[in-house]
Amino acid sequence: MANHSATKKDARQAEKRRERNKYYGKTTRNAIRDLKEKKGKEMGEGFPKIAAMIDKLAKKGVIHKNKAANLKSKLAKKANAAK
Repeated sequence: MANHSATKKDARQAEKRRERNKYYGKTTRNAIRDLKEKKGKEMGEGFPKIAAMIDKLAKKGVIHKNKAANLKSKLAKKANAAK
């Protein structure tokens, strides 16, 4: 366990960030799963919202920017094929 007050504070902050990142990541994964279940026009309409969520995760550093690009690419292919 940390001995210095600054180190204790850093541990508290890291725990908060970890929980927040886990929440955002899980929420986005669930949204992606729900989008994949949709068919046709619904999938095309929902794609921009999910793409924005993925971009925000990459911007905040929750996921890597290349992973975000791969996810968006796969979803775009499915959305375009569903139209």
